[in-house]
Amino acid sequence: MNMLKHATMLVILPAAGLICMATKPAGADPWVVYEGRKGPGAGKHIVFVTGDEEYRGEDSMPMMAKILARRHGFKCTVLFAINKETGEIDPQTVDNIPGLEALETADLMIMFLRFRELPDEQMKYIIDYTNSGKPIMGLRTSTHPFNYRKRKDSPYAKYSFNNREFSGGYGRQVLGETWINHYGAHQRESTRGVVAEGMKNHPIVKGIDDIWGESDVYGITKLTGDSKPLIMGVVLEGMSPTDKPNAKKEPVPVAWTKTYKGEKGKTARVFTTTMGHSFDFNSEGFRRLIVNAAYWCLGMEDQIPDKSNVDFVGKYNPNRIGFGKHQKGLKPSDHALPARRGRR
Repeated sequence: MNMLKHATMLVILPAAGLICMATKPAGADPWVVYEGRKGPGAGKHIVFVTGDEEYRGEDSMPMMAKILARRHGFKCTVLFAINKETGEIDPQTVDNIPGLEALETADLMIMFLRFRELPDEQMKYIIDYTNSGKPIMGLRTSTHPFNYRKRKDSPYAKYSFNNREFSGGYGRQVLGETWINHYGAHQRESTRGVVAEGMKNHPIVKGIDDIWGESDVYGITKLTGDSKPLIMGVVLEGMSPTDKPNAKKEPVPVAWTKTYKGEKGKTARVFTTTMGHSFDFNSEGFRRLIVNAAYWCLGMEDQIPDKSNVDFVGKYNPNRIGFGKHQKGLKPSDHALPARRGRR
């Protein structure tokens, strides 16, 4: 049975001329799927792979998936770190992300991961996708997505963030950098994003007027491969968008593009940003950066609108960042969109 098959309920009310069609995952499914409406993304499948303990990717990625599905037509599947006993979304469960087989039909993988130690049978789907030549996007802690501490004999242990032979693991080799440090003071200095010199005509920055977020700027050594800085992070002295830049800290890249040639010799487009605090997504400019980057990753840059629609689908009320501060008791089905009503 296809694990992503969903029940569709169609109810026709002749008197009112209304059609109610709801497509939602079965209650037991530990993932959520948003079927795309009409738009440039129709026929394309984006799979979000989430699991970070701190920055509330379990809140922000379903929100971005809704925007890409409803506003742009992409089919979006969101996978979560799931508590094996309760079936609840639990980013502190580092060894379980059910549904990764969805990557077999993905056109784009978007990662928001931190220090995962997945079993080999799950990790295989991620690495097979990574070597497929299909595009990859990584957000915030995805520069350090894996940390094999208990199972150092795993064939996937080399992807750990601090691996020396496969220098810097998945983050540095695939995305461009691994975890270094907090360059901006964590929770005391925020980030103003500015377009890097010479990149103002890049399709990903199209229609972006302003980027600001509560993220602190991550430190980097030197971006690997053919990485090209796209957005520079200016460290602000406080947690307000009106705060002054810290004159003692030079801007460093917080978003860049690159390519990655996997073990099969196939080259993938890659976009990485080290921003991604739950409240960063309140910035229209930052949401537009992610949407435009999805188009670019998929080779659809010619279809990026002058100003991509990044209006929220429903409300976005993310939880605050911090370990153990995720909302308890939620299951993936709680992120499902309500039934849609429309006239014949």
